[in-house]
Parts: sequence; structure tokens; C-alpha cells
Amino acid sequence: MADILASLRSLMASQSPPLDALLVLSEDYHQSEYVSARDKRREFVSGFTGSAGLALITKNEARLWTDGRYFLQATQQLSDQWKLMRIGEDPPLDVWMSDNLQKEAAIGIDPWCVSVDTAQRWERAFAKKNQKLVQTSTNLVDEIWKNRPPAEINPAVDHPLEFAGRSVAEKLKALREKLSSEKARGIIITALDEVAWLYNIRGSDVSYSPVVHAFAIVTLNSAFLYVDKRKVSSKVSSSLQANGIEVREYGAVSSDAAMLASNQLDQATGVNFGQNGVCQNDTCDNDLIWVDPASCCYALFSKLDANKVLLQQSPLALAKALKNPVELDGLKNAHIRDGAAVVQYLVWLDKQMQEIYGASGYFLEGEVTSKKIPETMKLTEVSVSDKLEGFRASKEHFRGLSFPTISSVGPNAAIIHYSPQAKTCAELDPNSIYLFDSGAQYLDGTTDITRTVHFGKPSAHEKACYTSVLKGHIALGNARFPNGTNGYSLDILARIPLWRYGLDYRHGTGHGIGSYLNVHEGPHQISFRPQARNVPLQVSMTVTDEPGYYEDGNFGIRLENVLVIKEADTEFNFGDKGYLSFEHITWAPYQIKLIDLSILTPEEIQWLNRYHSKCREILAPYLDKNEMEWLKKATEPVSA
Repeated sequence: MADILASLRSLMASQSPPLDALLVLSEDYHQSEYVSARDKRREFVSGFTGSAGLALITKNEARLWTDGRYFLQATQQLSDQWKLMRIGEDPPLDVWMSDNLQKEAAIGIDPWCVSVDTAQRWERAFAKKNQKLVQTSTNLVDEIWKNRPPAEINPAVDHPLEFAGRSVAEKLKALREKLSSEKARGIIITALDEVAWLYNIRGSDVSYSPVVHAFAIVTLNSAFLYVDKRKVSSKVSSSLQANGIEVREYGAVSSDAAMLASNQLDQATGVNFGQNGVCQNDTCDNDLIWVDPASCCYALFSKLDANKVLLQQSPLALAKALKNPVELDGLKNAHIRDGAAVVQYLVWLDKQMQEIYGASGYFLEGEVTSKKIPETMKLTEVSVSDKLEGFRASKEHFRGLSFPTISSVGPNAAIIHYSPQAKTCAELDPNSIYLFDSGAQYLDGTTDITRTVHFGKPSAHEKACYTSVLKGHIALGNARFPNGTNGYSLDILARIPLWRYGLDYRHGTGHGIGSYLNVHEGPHQISFRPQARNVPLQVSMTVTDEPGYYEDGNFGIRLENVLVIKEADTEFNFGDKGYLSFEHITWAPYQIKLIDLSILTPEEIQWLNRYHSKCREILAPYLDKNEMEWLKKATEPVSA
């Protein structure tokens, strides 16, 4: 790690002008949350493997900013060369740099890896002391990364209408109408899931996300896909051409953005203006280029005339989040199969914990005396999560996991986004809580579920904490709220039962989920973070419900279901707003043994029994006799 920092500092000094600091971001050229191996530059320089974080390297310091999900993990992974900066507790990066770097400092950044709004925010902050954000001509990390993984050539595939629910022609027509209404003549689409959704293509360029490394430009008259052409088969090429989409090389997006700015892109393609029926070119006063400031990189923005740019959230973000009926059916079916896999896993794990470790098991409470287990029989966080993947892989339409499984025992469960590694992971412990947060990619939907269990005798404190999390989970899932309500307003519902005991958690409560796309999907979210105010929750959106509680060094608890937003059947309709509610589409039991029933209200107990009854009914066709017997026992009605 010291060699990496020394090499970077040497390169920084050789730049023109010499750099006083270098920013290394987590994101790729598309501002993706999950990136391919060759784009994990921040991980390479810092050793920190979390999905969110930002590294700053100065002449004599190295600091890493990350959020509350990763405080514990970063503390464990960063060497003593690095200082952890806790977002929300320590000064933000732009404030720290403005305060601590000298006047007129030159701060290097790869403009392809930073979004427009982030770069502009930093430029404003740095201007106070005449500090400058310098766009480097190459990525300095790439220059010193000797064994950087090569680019993979993975094929792009068509995503059939039977799963997509809307044709490319429909999506392009709606997009062009939106462009026209906003006085825009073109849009640069940089988010990988938006490109995949718009053109009904999928790929495997990024682990856990079925996307293709590609950009898109759509004008009122033409459409382009920028991708390594080796990834595009003649079949996919034909379907793209049939929708008027021209395939160009990935790197051509830079020059084409400049041509778009000078209004030469359409002319260069020789298209007949107005062929898409949005407006005729000679009568159109559309002169803006639309870019999403949160996902478009600064490099492409720099090719445009800033006075003629519409900096606004991509219209595809909301369109993609509002699931069509085919997508909703697919998501519900995918979650049923996924729920069956989770139950099969719990049945298997319960049996293993009893047979190998002498645990009292999922249903009974009993102390376990530790005994010597042969190395070959030991269960580890990784070996059991591999088994869970196996149960999922047997299900129809399975295409892989939707994120690395968080399989965590005892203290590791307190690391919110823990990622077990085969060489260092913990062994399962019948006397400790076990949390698993996992999901899969199926052709008809993406899943994400968390359950927390104990195979021995949980303490009264663990039960009280679990029950508080469950109460918050139920409260949010049962909420009814008027149209126009955002996720910021609802976040508190999941926290109130925890706050009653002086407990809380450092992550948001819910995120959208893709349709065979990214497991984390915006633009909406349920969170205490200000951006959760930006977009109201709307009918046919998906959102997770996942409160938790984490006690460093001891245990972690999280419960997560996916919900679909639907119209609520309320007795009244104050203000003629219309009211909304949630529908659970995740099916797997909550462990009764971990619940302190005396803390639950009669309404919460009624909800729990009703949910468990639905689990039995919905999952029955997918389970064998033994598994069904286990599920019946796990979902028996309870009373206070």
C-alpha cells in the first residue's frame, strides 16, 4: 500500500501543473454503484472493499470518506497509512479540502469518473481559496496499476418483451415526447441500467448487475448505442437497427457529444428530420441537450455548451422505477421462487446446525456446549452462502446473484455491508445471531431479502432488539399515506420502535429494486438523507423495507422485504389526494424464537400471523413434504 501511495505521489508531482492532491472515486465512467473489477480503483489504492467511498491523496496524507454502512469495515481494512473520515460525523470532503489545502492548490480528478453535480460542487467550494479542480488527461491510478484486470468481452443480449413489458419503440416515443416538452433536442444517457432498460438489452459486464458497458444518445430523430461492437451479435444488432438505433464504438461517445453540441450529429447520420413524428426540424425550437447531473460524467458535460444544457434528472429514472404490469407480475413470481429457496436454505441450515454443532435449532431454545468439529465438517459464512446460492440456482429463470451475499455471524453481523472472504470468514456459531442479506437476478425480476436467525438460546436483549426491528418493519409496511408523500417522511416509522429504547441504525430504510436490473434503483428511496425528499412515492414503484440494529463487537439484526406501492382503499379521501399503501411481495418466515411477543401489540401479532399464513399458502407448490412441514412449524399462529 505504501508503494502505491508513493508511486501516485510521484506521478502527481510530474503533472502539469503539479498536483497537490488527487481524488480517487469509487465510480466508473457511468457513476455506477457496483463496478467491474478493472474499475475498482479506489479499492486498489486504499484496500477498502466497500461499494461507497472516496479517497483523497495529498503530498503527505491519505484519507478515505465513507458512510455509516461501512465505518466498522473501513476501520478493519484501512492500513495505518490512511485516516477514516466518517460521513455525517467528520467534515465533508469539499469542506476539509478547502480548509486544509493551501491557497491555489491543484486537485487532480479523472473527469470520466466524477459526476457533473459533484464536480461543480467541488469547484464552488475550492473557489473560496482559488483552489482548482484539474482534469487529468489519463487516470493516474491506471498508470501505476500493473496487474489491472483486462476488459472483458461479454455479449449483449436482447431482453424479450415477455419480461420487459414495453417495446423499445414505445420507450423511445415516450422519451422523445419528454425531450420535446422540455425544449431539448437530445439527451446523453450514461447510467448503465437506463441504457439497458431503454433499449431492452442486458449483459454481464458488471458482477451482480445484468448491464452492458455502454452509453446512449437519443435525439428527436435518431438514436445511438456506444458499446464495444464485439459484444453485439448480428441478432442483437438487427433488433437495435429495427428500432432505428445505430451501434457505434464505445469511445466514439466523446466526439459524438461534441457533434451533438454543435448540432451536427443528426446531419452526419443522414436521417430524415421529423421521421419520428415528434416535431419537424425546421419548426422545432428545441435547443437544449439534456444530461442528468448525478450520472453524467464531467468529461462528456465538458464537450457541451454549458448555456444550452438542461441539467435535470434523467426522465428514464422515473419511467424505469414505475413498473409496468408485466414487470410487476415478473417481480412477484421471482420473489415467490426466491422465497422458496430461502426456506429450503433455512431447513437445510437448521438440520446442519443441530447435527454438526448440537444446536437446539430454529425452534427450540437451549444452551450449546462447544465441541470439537472436524475441519471438513465445519460450516463457514462462505460455505453456507454458497449453499444458499445453490438453492436459488435451481429455480426457473435464475441468472446469478444480485449482490455479494452478506452472510454474517455474531460480531460480523454488526458490519452492515459485511462481505465474507473464504480465507478469513467466521465459522457458524450456534450461540450467536446469524444475519443473511441476499438476492438474485432472475429474467423476470431482481430480489433482495434479509432474515436474522439464532440456532441456540438468544438473550433477552437480543430478543428485545429483534422485536424492535420487527415492529419498525411492520409499521412501515402497514403505512398508508397521501399521494405526494416522499420516502423522507416515512423513514421515521421504521425507527420509532427503536428510538423508544435509544437504539437506531446508520443506513436508509428502503431503496427501489430493478426488473432484472440493479438491486439498488432510484430515483426514490426511504431514508433520513435529504435526497429522499426529491421524488414522491408513486403507484407501481418497488421499495425495500429494511430497518436494523447493529451492536459493534456483538451482533447485528436486519429484516428486509420488498414492497410494491399500490392505491389504498381508505374510507375517506381528504383533499382528493388519493392515498397509497404497500403490498409485500417477499415470502419467508420471521423467527418466532427471536420475538418477545409481550412487546408486540395485538395488531402486530395479527399482522404476523396473517403474513405467515400467506407464506404457507404461496410457497407450498415449491416445497417438498419435509420442507413444508418445517414451514408449517415456523409459521404457526402466535398469541401474546
